[in-house]
Amino acid sequence: MLEVGTQSPDFCLPNQDEEEICFRDIKGRWIVLYFYPKDNTPGCTTEACDFTAALPNFETLNALVLGVSPDSPKKHRNFIEKKDLKITLLADEEKELCNAFGVWQLKKFMGKEYMGVVRSTFIIDPDGKVAAVWSKVRVKGHVDAVKEKLEALQK
Repeated sequence: MLEVGTQSPDFCLPNQDEEEICFRDIKGRWIVLYFYPKDNTPGCTTEACDFTAALPNFETLNALVLGVSPDSPKKHRNFIEKKDLKITLLADEEKELCNAFGVWQLKKFMGKEYMGVVRSTFIIDPDGKVAAVWSKVRVKGHVDAVKEKLEALQK
């Protein structure tokens, strides 16, 4: 998994509207990049709704919030419409960004092993460097912790 101080990998991924979002175009501002396993599942829904609710706070801090999962743009669009989300979701169907950030890992659930996204959040600074990392995120209270860390980093 990428560590604090590491340069963020370049990426171009489609969002929920199939518009390409490229790192080169958003670099220069603070980015909250959060990886989650799957649209419309309980933990992922709570996290997306929490980020949506806190979006005005992140915008005040000049931060862009991007959610990333292996789901398709169409699934993202349905998720956004169903839950009235205001955040941008990126479709990493080939898991290239998940692999680049080291969040595509072997997971265990009820005795079964499988590859999947480890829920993780990265703050990327305007220079394109990783400024903070959360791995194996517990959803409750997470968005507040990210906001507090971002405020501290900007001081």
